[in-house]
Amino acid sequence: MSAEAQAAEALRLISEAGFKTGPRWDKAHQIAQAHEGEAIFDAIHALLHRIEGDRFNAGYWDRKAGTDLGQDGFAVEADRLRAMLNAGTAEAT
Repeated sequence: MSAEAQAAEALRLISEAGFKTGPRWDKAHQIAQAHEGEAIFDAIHALLHRIEGDRFNAGYWDRKAGTDLGQDGFAVEADRLRAMLNAGTAEAT
């Protein structure tokens, strides 16, 4: 599976989980961790830690990714990440 497909899969899993922790969150987290250092995955990692309630850790991953997408809720953040993925860009403004 390509990196893009894996990123899309992580976003699908967490969206289908209703942006809550649990088995799908765990799987999405495993995907993000496996691609540490790749901006889109680091941004997904930030989303996952925001969902978990760990804003400090989320901030760390945002800084690594060059993103700051968490102001408008989990679903909006996931949509922005999908748009970044579809556009082939790793950074957001």
